[in-house]
Amino acid sequence: MPRKRKLLAQLSALQSNSSLPQINALENLNATPGADPSPKSSKYFMIEKKNSSRLQADFFNQPCVNLAKSFLGQILVRKLPDGRELWGRIVETEAYLGGEDEASHSKGGKQTQRNAAMFMKPGTLYVYQIYGIYFCINVSSQGEGAAVLLRSLEPLQGLDAMRELRRASRKASTKLLKDWQLCNGPSKLCQAFGIDKAFDQRDLTQDADIWMEPGQDLPGEQDVVATTRIGIGNRGEWAQKPLRFYLRGNKFVSVVDKKMEKEMAARGDIPCS
Repeated sequence: MPRKRKLLAQLSALQSNSSLPQINALENLNATPGADPSPKSSKYFMIEKKNSSRLQADFFNQPCVNLAKSFLGQILVRKLPDGRELWGRIVETEAYLGGEDEASHSKGGKQTQRNAAMFMKPGTLYVYQIYGIYFCINVSSQGEGAAVLLRSLEPLQGLDAMRELRRASRKASTKLLKDWQLCNGPSKLCQAFGIDKAFDQRDLTQDADIWMEPGQDLPGEQDVVATTRIGIGNRGEWAQKPLRFYLRGNKFVSVVDKKMEKEMAARGDIPCS
């Protein structure tokens, strides 16, 4: 008994004199001989690691078409002022190449106050308003004035908050939206994620309110449908170029091109359904 009391007294003295946080003691209990003892390998730092896993500048620094395809399957994250996080998987994009692209806001290389973000470093948000009411979100890429439009998301987290935001923006309608209706369009996803003109020119690699996380089980080429863009009007040959990309079979896509999917199946690019 005296020996036990002595050991307890020594342990108490060590705990009272230690300047290390209690979490270090927990890590030591779970340490494996010969393993790296640094905090980065501890399960107690998983949250910190998660917050630092956002997509970085080298990911966004791609040619526009490549970036539009690479976005598919990645996760857009929006942190609301109250701390809630909204997560959505990107399932549909459109590439706008700038310069010669007649459907691009930066066609002819013209830079204005409105489209300035398209000429900024890759990963910069370009948010613009349509019809004086709705917003659309784009991300700049490699190439002078080139950017990718985010068209649709598959909601993953924070769906109740998305419904609140969509309801507030729609005002007149009180109809409860289904999951697939929350973000299946560029303006809808901006409403659901609370994105407006205040997000224009923000940097996805640095911003505290919006960023991208790497997705899991990213799609292969056979899962991606390349077809024409939507709502660009009479833009000659540019109206027919396959610069819209979406995940085949995903119900959260805004517009499905059944004809193109049949052509892909006929070529053997995708299996027949």
